[in-house]
Amino acid sequence: MRLTKFGHSCVRFDTDGGALVIDPGVFSDPAALDGADAVFITHQHADHCNDPELRRLLEDQPETVIYGPESLAEVLGNLPFTTVSAGDTIQVAGTEVKVVGRHHAVVHPDLPVVPNVGYLVDGVFHPGDALTVPDHPVRVLLAPVAAPWLKLSEAVDFIRLVDAPVVHPIHDAILSKDGITIVDRNLVNLIGDPFQRIADGDTVTL
Repeated sequence: MRLTKFGHSCVRFDTDGGALVIDPGVFSDPAALDGADAVFITHQHADHCNDPELRRLLEDQPETVIYGPESLAEVLGNLPFTTVSAGDTIQVAGTEVKVVGRHHAVVHPDLPVVPNVGYLVDGVFHPGDALTVPDHPVRVLLAPVAAPWLKLSEAVDFIRLVDAPVVHPIHDAILSKDGITIVDRNLVNLIGDPFQRIADGDTVTL
């Protein structure tokens, strides 16, 4: 299995049986969607769900299946998608995807909390905008590192609780180049060897 980061929280998995994409949002490279068999959306926010690109995808590749929480209908409208919720397991693109979690992290008490699900793809966990610790073993954690709902100390505690042998940072588009350097330096110091940054457009083999 090959994992490629396409910006912010968007990653693509390529296997011998196909390709799936998680969270192609407005800060991500739309090329992630080329030839995808399935697209998994964690929640409805635009940095995770780029509605116009998904519409173009289905026009070009109507066989592609989109998965996400029921609340996606608020932004996708009549665009067809398959509803998933915590506990579901989907066999797709030559691999298995487990659905984990229910709610977005709290941004502020005055703002509504939207549904958010994470995806465990053959042991690789993408939590979306939440700090949900799966009940299943995680071999690679895609850890959010910068967000209006997140402090660096919370990210560190989450990474330690999941205790994956490899950690790749995601959700970092709001950081400047200097900001990424500062966050990475702190995470290397606090997490150690498991922390490994994947640059946008780069691929690692799992």
